[in-house]
Amino acid sequence: MNSKFFELRERHKRLVYHDFEVSEGKITFHFSIDEFHFKPVWSFSVPLNGANIDLLAFNLGMAELVSYWKCACPPIVEVRCGALDNRQIEWWKKLYRNGLGEFFYINDIQPDDDFMQIYATGSELPAPEKRELAGNLIPIGGGKDSVVTLELLKSQKTSNNCYVVGNIQSALDCAKTAGYADSQVIQVRRTIDPVLLDLNKRGYLNGHTPFSSIIAFSSLIFAYLTGKKYIVLSNESSANEGNTADGVNHQYSKSIEFERDFREYISRIGADLPEYFSLLRPWSEWQITKKFATFPQYLSVFRSCNVGSKTNTWCAKCAKCLYVYIMLSAFLSEEELLPIFGRNLLADPALFHLLEALKNPDYDKPFECVGTREEVNLALDKNRANPALLDSFFDENNFIPDEFLELLK
Repeated sequence: MNSKFFELRERHKRLVYHDFEVSEGKITFHFSIDEFHFKPVWSFSVPLNGANIDLLAFNLGMAELVSYWKCACPPIVEVRCGALDNRQIEWWKKLYRNGLGEFFYINDIQPDDDFMQIYATGSELPAPEKRELAGNLIPIGGGKDSVVTLELLKSQKTSNNCYVVGNIQSALDCAKTAGYADSQVIQVRRTIDPVLLDLNKRGYLNGHTPFSSIIAFSSLIFAYLTGKKYIVLSNESSANEGNTADGVNHQYSKSIEFERDFREYISRIGADLPEYFSLLRPWSEWQITKKFATFPQYLSVFRSCNVGSKTNTWCAKCAKCLYVYIMLSAFLSEEELLPIFGRNLLADPALFHLLEALKNPDYDKPFECVGTREEVNLALDKNRANPALLDSFFDENNFIPDEFLELLK
């Protein structure tokens, strides 16, 4: 068990969610752990037009809070700017427990049932007013999955908006390639407070957080402000598989379990809010990759490498790059892959350990957004003995409205 975890919890007993402020073009949050105060900011150009989004902003702050809690893991979280009932408190504790599963695993922390307590002492916030909703908000990250969603929904393009968090060039390029005008791209900026980054440098705890939960709560705000009926994600069935033998899942906040929980949470905070679902949930990564390979116009602009995200490149050295290369190799020639990755990644002996982790169940799967071992081994099988097993796969455990199902068949 990590001694630093106990040391920091002993030194820092409480994380406080003081307040949030919604102004034209900005949402600012205020958290603190003792003398350390954090004020992360979300900046956007979508007009508020008098809309009351306080309750939605409050919940986005609750999702942001996870990133700040993990630096010291204080045993108490005190929420002073909003109300939470017991069911909601248990919801958030579950997100901490499962969404930080990788963080706990990597840092050798075994949280028990009482690893944290949440107390809400603020007043109840009013639900957003009912609005007329139509069309789709499509969160895109620049990878192949969201490209497939963009193409499946191309007949509805005039009523869609793309949603991009941060300055992700590949996401902007994919939206442009799909034919979306700049005015149809909702780009927001999320600023991490530098005090947190400084604490990480000083030895406070750090690690993976459930970023897709932040996407979920933030996309709800901008779908509501822009009057969109649906928030259409691109999370596939393969995201439900864990990375370790005991079920730690890097993609927990992309899983069907989180999707179900989030939909239930939102249904309780306000009626007639935008509906959140993943269009690609019935499909496996194999099927998504096969579909993506039919859209060659995106091969030069899509990116999925976290290491190279800031420079809009593929590092060609990480597990994610190797995984995407393997999956695409089932449907594209080496000549088509070389301009993307610069070389044949399957010929690089330095990547052998990553290859074993991707395909061999005796190893932990890399903590990246990658598919199942069955899919990886099928892609590596040059004979492709029975791809029909995955070609015909359709996961019925999904929340897709009937009007969208025909797009997948």
